[in-house]
Amino acid sequence: MDELFLPGVPVDLVRQAFAAAPGNEITGGKFASPESSAALAANTFGFFLNRPGDLPLPPECKGETPRDLSIETEVRFPWTGGRHPWLDALIITETSLIGVESKRFEPFRKKQPGEFQKTYWRPEWGGNMKGYERIRNEHPHKDFVHLDTAQLVKHALALRTEAQKRPKLRPVLWYLYAEPECWPKDARPIPDMEKRAHRKEIARFAEIVAADEVRFLSCSYRDLLAHWSAHGLPDVRDHAGRVLERFSP
Repeated sequence: MDELFLPGVPVDLVRQAFAAAPGNEITGGKFASPESSAALAANTFGFFLNRPGDLPLPPECKGETPRDLSIETEVRFPWTGGRHPWLDALIITETSLIGVESKRFEPFRKKQPGEFQKTYWRPEWGGNMKGYERIRNEHPHKDFVHLDTAQLVKHALALRTEAQKRPKLRPVLWYLYAEPECWPKDARPIPDMEKRAHRKEIARFAEIVAADEVRFLSCSYRDLLAHWSAHGLPDVRDHAGRVLERFSP
């Protein structure tokens, strides 16, 4: 048994996905860290790699059924050079292209805001990305401290690019976040005030991009796992419990 993964997760498929991605998350040891966001996302979604149709989507996607799922997936901008975003998961339904960006402890760490290179101002994004472009134009914004808005905008632009190749699918950016009780190293509590501030920033971001081509969804891991715990399949309910027990998100 591979101790990095929960029961039912197809270990070989997950390891293959990470071997093809940058960052050396598994081979470099970061995946084994008690703060690893990649480990949380890979275990949560990896369980469904061989059975994407059983993956329960957020309530906002009611009526949609995943037909394809990948993890650690690159989505590319409409140019060849430079760096392109890697999503924690990419879900395809009959009508949506859903990119998952998962966070665990990152919103509560002190960090410098990301940057936008000149390429992001190219006229590539169509006429219905004004909210994301507004956030790009106003970056860095003093009201966004916990939310990595630069990363979210870049993911949205890449998802919009990918969806242009699949005109029947609407691009969706799904922000999935943990709210840990404390830091693993020293058991120092993460203040509820910071979690509330993070949620407030998510709501503000969602308000700004609400009318844009790339739909923005968000939910906490605890809300997601509570939803999964009511699933009709017992092994999906069991998986939700294992994720909650192992990672305390």
